[in-house]
Amino acid sequence: MKKIDLTTKEYDTYYETYLKNVEASTGLMQGFEASLDATPTFFKEIPDTKLLYAYAEGKWTPKEILQHLIDTERIFTYRALRISRNDTTELPGFDENAYVPPSQANQKPILQLVEEFTSLRKANIALYKGFNAEMLQRLGKASGGPISVRAIPFILLGHELHHIHIIQERYL
Repeated sequence: MKKIDLTTKEYDTYYETYLKNVEASTGLMQGFEASLDATPTFFKEIPDTKLLYAYAEGKWTPKEILQHLIDTERIFTYRALRISRNDTTELPGFDENAYVPPSQANQKPILQLVEEFTSLRKANIALYKGFNAEMLQRLGKASGGPISVRAIPFILLGHELHHIHIIQERYL
């Protein structure tokens, strides 16, 4: 399954911001597995002097951004699990800004955050390997809009790339 196979009925238009960052030819597992190495490497290579830097008041540090990626992936793959299991309950959104302060990301070593990301991604790769074609196409509702099980990894990959581009442009 590749990103190009997604239809616009499988996700809310809000996610197009992230989906445009993922090449149309990217395979679901290929993308997840490639970022398993690329994203941790990127964050480990950020200079220590920049890990607690925010380019403006109220903006997140690179450590907080990585924690945000982790939190978002947990929430979205939980949605994928529920939808794949035919749970038709509408799933709520979340306020990502409210998650940052209690995460205490800036007090964690970067290697701890990288390990958490890597462990989570490995678990989610295993989860997705367990989904068959029918499960991947199941459609649910989250944050007030449609979402398919198979759209979620591509949204997550695009979301990662979105934040990596911001770090490259404004932090490094």
